[in-house]
Amino acid sequence: MTNRNEEIAAYFRNMDRSFFMDTDKELARFDEAIPIGHGQTISQPSLVLKMTQLLDIKPDAKVLEIGTGSGFQTALLAAFSKQVYTVERVEPLYERVQERLRAAGYDNIRFRLGDGTDGWEDHAPYDRIMVTAAASIVPPALIHQLDAGGKMLIPVGSRFMQELQLIEKDRQGNVQTTVYDLVRFVPLRGQYE
Repeated sequence: MTNRNEEIAAYFRNMDRSFFMDTDKELARFDEAIPIGHGQTISQPSLVLKMTQLLDIKPDAKVLEIGTGSGFQTALLAAFSKQVYTVERVEPLYERVQERLRAAGYDNIRFRLGDGTDGWEDHAPYDRIMVTAAASIVPPALIHQLDAGGKMLIPVGSRFMQELQLIEKDRQGNVQTTVYDLVRFVPLRGQYE
């Protein structure tokens, strides 16, 4: 494990997952996805940590997150990058997560309500992209918004099972995909459900 990954793991161990949950807070200690309403979940902690480490975030990174949800993953990304741009489609979650993360003192996060399959073109390109919902294909807009030398993590597959794919774009714009695990995420709402 690299020093950076050890730093991420240490920070993660001190995060209070229940802070990101409005109900069923007693379930926060379990390593499983928990419903947070509106058909969405807070991901299982071990997967949040693994995905953050796989993304290989640098301190000066500009990160796009698709699927803000509870803000649990967002907070971890914000702690280890320069700026996070996060997109949430479900308005009640979008409103609640802004209050929650601002109250926690995160000041390097920008929020947008909208279709994550479109990314957030205004601030592209991004060094890293984290998608926390399952797409049937990798949205072309996200590939386009990924900077040369950038990395994206995205679950791709059916509604019932997906491959966790690490997409890397080289300096010439060529894309390489590595599959890590089989995972199960809620669907990415938008063009590629």
